[in-house]
Amino acid sequence: MKTLNLYGTQDLRYEEKPNPVLTEEDEVVIKVKAVGICGSDVSRYKKLGPYVEGMTFGHEFSGEVVETGSKVDRIKVGDRVAGCPTFYCGECHSCLKGNLSQCEKLTLIGARHPGAYAEFVTLPASHVLQLPDNVDYESAAMVEPSSVVAHGFYRTSIQPGSTVAIMGCGSIGLLAVQWAKIFGAKQVIAIDIDDKKLEIAKEVGADVLVNPTVHTPHNRVAEVTDQLGVDLAVECAGSPITSEQVLALPKKGGEVLYMGIPYANIELDRFYFERIVRNELKVIGSWNAISAPFPGKEWEATLHYMSNGQLNIQPLISHRLSLKDGPATFESLNNRDGSFVKVMFYPHYAI
Repeated sequence: MKTLNLYGTQDLRYEEKPNPVLTEEDEVVIKVKAVGICGSDVSRYKKLGPYVEGMTFGHEFSGEVVETGSKVDRIKVGDRVAGCPTFYCGECHSCLKGNLSQCEKLTLIGARHPGAYAEFVTLPASHVLQLPDNVDYESAAMVEPSSVVAHGFYRTSIQPGSTVAIMGCGSIGLLAVQWAKIFGAKQVIAIDIDDKKLEIAKEVGADVLVNPTVHTPHNRVAEVTDQLGVDLAVECAGSPITSEQVLALPKKGGEVLYMGIPYANIELDRFYFERIVRNELKVIGSWNAISAPFPGKEWEATLHYMSNGQLNIQPLISHRLSLKDGPATFESLNNRDGSFVKVMFYPHYAI
């Protein structure tokens, strides 16, 4: 089968590998219909390198079940599915408390297990979610990143009528705009330096658009919130600059949710650090997308809101490509050559 495999930093190869073979009675083989590039994939390609040299990369996917193990009864051949790529140990302190996303040995396909930048992938049946009839494969490939965002929002105390600022309008930020509305936000402020991404944010529900190259974010947020600030500010860009700037957006007693990963040192100017202390902010970290009972309410909620149309995925997909385009695409992402939101690969189609 055709695959994309990571051998080292900036060393991604398009190669043939044997089709997967079931080794466990509770596993299924899935024909990958669509698989997206995650921001964490780009960071691992750019500077971190693989966990295992030559590992088949990728973890955001959907597909069709083509084979099931002898003990699988809930999932059938021909089912349209999304896959939860994450594995937890079930034995560490966090797992025993039910905090699965805090597992000491948390891992996923594409890291230490063969991933979904491939024509076929295997998963335990417990990681497989059947799709509603009206959820297409492209949308279903976004179930995992949407669940990541939902997981973060569930950790906050957002209430209907809240005001929310989203810092960074890549795919995670654009999903956050929509989840803010689902959680009942009356006003969502989208912040990004890319006007194209801001236009997509508007399309999916943002009420106010802020470009930091034109307006200082905290000044503009103050202007549109009667000088109060927002109830919740969500950092989705994962840059040292935005990780600092987001602290000036909430009102006194407000919350900051960090979902972006800078992969760089963060230095806080005194002005921003004092906002934490003087405004008595609650700062929340969020990691991954799973909860108990596995895979968690995040996944069920995502499929529900995709099915009823409140999660609109199509505007987020900026590129539709074949797997063979993978190495060149990652190089372009690394060089910031062009405007990308969500890149989707189609392993079984030549595009």
